[in-house]
Amino acid sequence: MSANDDIRILAGSLDVPQAIAFVTTPAAGGLAIFLGTTRSEKNADNRELLSLHYQAYEAMALAQLQQLAATARQRWPICKLVLLHRIGDVPVSEPSVVIAVSTPHRADAFEACRFLIDNLKKDVAIWKKEVWSDGTGTWVHGKK
Repeated sequence: MSANDDIRILAGSLDVPQAIAFVTTPAAGGLAIFLGTTRSEKNADNRELLSLHYQAYEAMALAQLQQLAATARQRWPICKLVLLHRIGDVPVSEPSVVIAVSTPHRADAFEACRFLIDNLKKDVAIWKKEVWSDGTGTWVHGKK
């Protein structure tokens, strides 16, 4: 892992201002930030979503996140990057994932950020369960 990467799986809230500060550098003309948050919704039975519950095979997931960062660095001139994913319960409106990328030019930052979130969701050993207002839960199966 590069000293210019902050890649972690955390049990608590994700610090967005800290992620932005980490990727900020005089060499970067573009900064792209993605926050994946728990959105408010109702299921078919009209139950409200209270939170998402995330579990991870942490050793494998960290290795996969590091590999994603390495692949992104081969494709784009990334100055710094952040990949943070939360585990445990994530209430509505709070972020479960923070991705921040800085590059010399904005187009590369956007493209790298999009690549990272799309492949994180597809390939990383992190699973989520929807927790409903009646206390039941539904595991969400990833889409490849």
